[in-house]
Amino acid sequence: MSFFNEATIEGCPKKFKVNEQARGYSFKDYGFKETASGNFQLVRPLDLNPQVRQSPKLKLTVAKDLKTLKMSLTTANGMKAMNIFKDDSQKEKQEQFYFIMDDLKIANCLADA
Repeated sequence: MSFFNEATIEGCPKKFKVNEQARGYSFKDYGFKETASGNFQLVRPLDLNPQVRQSPKLKLTVAKDLKTLKMSLTTANGMKAMNIFKDDSQKEKQEQFYFIMDDLKIANCLADA
């Protein structure tokens, strides 16, 4: 999957971009791990209970130039893309997704596109 100036997950009406004021340490402070290729990657489960192993995972990768990004939401094993916005039965996971995105905006990592 290639990097884009704006990204979102399947079904989400909002798009996000890398904050122009973001620096590498901003992502590291938030919990992103630096990959072998120099990109920054965050993988977070969308379940409030950390004991649940079947929780979908949000995967967010920012390119090393800090200008582009990609994001996806997958099943717990990471093999299949998921859409938590197709109906209201996933309301808790939608709220958790927006909470993480808002927190990333507060940390000056991301901005609304």
